[in-house]
Amino acid sequence: MSITNLDLSIQSLKEYTLRMIEKCEEAVDLSIEYMLKKDMKNTKKLIRQDDDIDILREYIRDRSIELMALKQPLARDLRYIYALCDISTELERIGDYSVNICKESLEIGEDPYIKELIDIPKMKDICVEMIRGLWDALKNDDAKLAYDIAQRDNEVDELYKKAREDCLQIMYNNPEENINQGVRLIFISRYLERIGDHITNICEKIIYAKNGEMIEIG
Repeated sequence: MSITNLDLSIQSLKEYTLRMIEKCEEAVDLSIEYMLKKDMKNTKKLIRQDDDIDILREYIRDRSIELMALKQPLARDLRYIYALCDISTELERIGDYSVNICKESLEIGEDPYIKELIDIPKMKDICVEMIRGLWDALKNDDAKLAYDIAQRDNEVDELYKKAREDCLQIMYNNPEENINQGVRLIFISRYLERIGDHITNICEKIIYAKNGEMIEIG
């Protein structure tokens, strides 16, 4: 089967999406790493790097519209372009949540943590593993892998509930000293929980691109 210009254009679009996944993986990983180290300098730098993710999103969106308008793809090609465009939107939101984590970390600043941070790093590790899996699933058009990745969102949800309950208990016991940071830690864990949701959405779109079946996981 000959390779058409449309095939090459879709492959290029896919490569840009894979690059976007890599940048999101780094953003999520480093946002928590810098938080734990209280590395304010690199946290601020990481916020600025979100522009790279936004630029990739704009390129993928504009190129997708161009391909659909000018090449008039049919069936699977149209579905694939649509899926890549949607995936880039989900990835942009992951980048935004990483920025939100950084901003909350800056607000906490150099203050000692009111609790040992166990669940938040665990949530981050799972999210990073899921994003890394996304790269493989999209690269290889692996619908089964995408489905398996999405199942791990339940782990993130459970850790979020535990982190939230722990923070609320600490805030209740000593509201004057703990409420400000406690709220910020809840926000951070909530952002990670939302990242897990967006990863699941991407998994659904990879499955759609491969099989033409729109399913809702979770």
